[in-house]
Amino acid sequence: MKLLITGATGLVGKELVKKAQASGLEIHFLTTQQSKINSIDDAKGFYWNPECQQIDTSCFEGVSTIVHLAGATISKRWTTAYKKTILSSRIQTTQLLFNRLNNLEGDHNVTQLVTASAIGVYPSDFDQTVDEKTQVAPNSFMEKVVIDWEQESDSFKTLGVKVNKLRIGLVLAAHGGVVASLKVPTLFGLGAAFGNGKQGQSWIHLSDLVSLFLYAIDKQWEGTFNAVAPNPVSQSRFISALAKSLKRPHIFPPLPKFLIQLLVGEMSSLVLDSHWVSAQKVLDNGFVFEHEKINSALESIFNEK
Repeated sequence: MKLLITGATGLVGKELVKKAQASGLEIHFLTTQQSKINSIDDAKGFYWNPECQQIDTSCFEGVSTIVHLAGATISKRWTTAYKKTILSSRIQTTQLLFNRLNNLEGDHNVTQLVTASAIGVYPSDFDQTVDEKTQVAPNSFMEKVVIDWEQESDSFKTLGVKVNKLRIGLVLAAHGGVVASLKVPTLFGLGAAFGNGKQGQSWIHLSDLVSLFLYAIDKQWEGTFNAVAPNPVSQSRFISALAKSLKRPHIFPPLPKFLIQLLVGEMSSLVLDSHWVSAQKVLDNGFVFEHEKINSALESIFNEK
């Protein structure tokens, strides 16, 4: 089987390429930099420019599954201009893949799209657990981004392509994601939650996330699935577990909500919103997590290092 991966040099993409190759899968990947076309060993790179809607269509040759991970980070300050970048980097890339595949008029082997999505599509709720059946609406910037992104992905259904959307939670990894952001202050004993610290944090270990992508490909999943571990925790519990894994004290109280909002404005929703997200659908479909509990998941990350 041959995969075409976008975002192959990102946090998730790098690990996905490694595990896919170890499983005997062939890899094509797309890059916006000509200099990176040969940057991944034993994989074939192709140039694309989503802003100009340009792509080397030979990237589709022999490919049965597209794994779509491309998208600008949401961790950069949300200026008006950058918010447009966050949205366009997801919409334009998806439209480009669809348009060029559509132009091939069936002269391809693509039967499945597995695309990244995000739990930010769900409304913030401190009490209720949400699942894939929970109604969503564009009431915030992140909710709108994810809804628009998923709608663009669904367009592939008109081509007879199966569409699988994985709504990803906080990714735990040694060299990126939420751990990298919180590790330094925690090492200095300055780790603290935000707001009241009671907001739900639905997380997933990077290794499990990559395995989930490959499982979804192998089982030909269709529809929406939450890519989160079965045991979400409160933000205060998350910070406490991180401090423990780093062998540092966790003594600081949560930082006041008004201060976070004053410092970063609308972007404060990334740390103040609460998402208790169910993994039951993934479990019911046979996926087995290696890391189910936050303490062991974080300890495995630092033991690996």
